[in-house]
Amino acid sequence: MVEKYKAEIVPLNEAKIGKKPHGTATFTVTGNNLDIKIEMNDTPENTQHWEHFHGFPDGKDAQIATIEQDKNGDGFVDLPETEPVSGTTMVPFNDAPEEMDMPNDKYPVSDENGHFEYQRVVPLDILEKKFQEAFGDSKLNLDKRVIYIHGVPDSLELPDSVAGAVGDYDAHTTLPIAVGKIKKI
Repeated sequence: MVEKYKAEIVPLNEAKIGKKPHGTATFTVTGNNLDIKIEMNDTPENTQHWEHFHGFPDGKDAQIATIEQDKNGDGFVDLPETEPVSGTTMVPFNDAPEEMDMPNDKYPVSDENGHFEYQRVVPLDILEKKFQEAFGDSKLNLDKRVIYIHGVPDSLELPDSVAGAVGDYDAHTTLPIAVGKIKKI
């Protein structure tokens, strides 16, 4: 049996970053494999873009953040402001999603035109085991998740009110620039 999911990825924070990042993500479950394909356009150029799916460990249906989530009124929707509607960061789309190692430099980098493509085939049993260790349930529930694309150049001036530092990475790395609701197709 094959299960397919898709997200239409729309811009977030576009007024502040001067770009309208957009794209698509598809997730295909076939047997023990999860095939992940993400293509993005109009992202900040030559920039590493963290990308993850976010959701609620209790199974609540995650929704995309909009400018309405800018609770401190600084004009940016930062990572902590997405959590009430989108939940927590769950699975990274880096060089090894099944390891669930979030903060690292192994994410896609956009080209000089702001384009990147990402594709990985992930062993579902390993991912589900790590997911269960982290969240207490092995079910990915993709149709209850949202995908976020993060990352702006260090040269973009961010006010001190923009939060989201993770380990050695500051808000430039974690600032959400695009988001999409994952839906079963």
